[in-house]
Amino acid sequence: MNPSSPLIKAFYKLFAHDKWNIGYLYQTPESLIQSKKLNGPINWFKEDKADYSADPFAVKIKGNTYLYYEELNFWKGKGEIMMLDCLNFKNKKRVSGIMKQQVHLSYPHIIKENNDLYCIPETSAAQQIALYKVDKEAPTIFKKIKVVLKGSEFVDSSIIKYGGKYWLFTSISKKPDHLYIFSADSLLGMFKPHSLNPIKVEPCLSRSAGGLFIVDNRLYMPSQNHQKCYGGSIIINEITLLNQTEFKYTSAFEILPQLPYGEGLHTINFSEGLLLVDGKRKVFSSLAPVKKLVKKLRLAYNL
Repeated sequence: MNPSSPLIKAFYKLFAHDKWNIGYLYQTPESLIQSKKLNGPINWFKEDKADYSADPFAVKIKGNTYLYYEELNFWKGKGEIMMLDCLNFKNKKRVSGIMKQQVHLSYPHIIKENNDLYCIPETSAAQQIALYKVDKEAPTIFKKIKVVLKGSEFVDSSIIKYGGKYWLFTSISKKPDHLYIFSADSLLGMFKPHSLNPIKVEPCLSRSAGGLFIVDNRLYMPSQNHQKCYGGSIIINEITLLNQTEFKYTSAFEILPQLPYGEGLHTINFSEGLLLVDGKRKVFSSLAPVKKLVKKLRLAYNL
């Protein structure tokens, strides 16, 4: 049967929906920049029951690897931040302390600062970027420290220390061709907008696909490439000029999804030799038409 026939296309559109999972391999940022590709096949987690398990960020605490990620169960309708203390879903735990009101949570960007650990999860529905401190003795407990920015639906925000300053890269929902940069003298200081904000960029650059990283004193930013579909692939960009009045970049290379999650790849992060990604595949379900209808209603009525 011809996969490009109108009947097959209609079947896919009606009964197929996305399933996101998390995977890993052992590769450093230096190796990625040198090889311009993932070195080897991805080790995928045994799938969880959740529809989405995505946006993985990992950190070591007292020699143990902790992984934070977004979990979304369709019927709940809003993402939650979960934590694993191993590289599978057996011991997953829900993170507490992020928001009192129920909003969609995702992209738990982890920041190390001296001996402390912080997180800026995406809370776009609350129209703010907030900094939380992670309790290292009880890593599922977050404490809100401060609101960094407010007033817009900020998505997938990342902070990195570079050139003596702290740089915050973010984008705003439904503005796919603009990047916003802010800087501060300290992590807990006031973040001031870049003089070029909003910075006009290619749509495949504006939204972060993981934390920025440094290799040989060069700054790199992964970004989500949505040209084919949502979360289609990742572009690794080198930021060639960055100060409070200037910004230049060049796109270095693309990272494509791997089978069996060949439909998408939209997050990449590192933690002491560990490289983490997420991947998307299509699954078929008789409930898919109902899910898609409910999703449209939620978007239409902001539920």
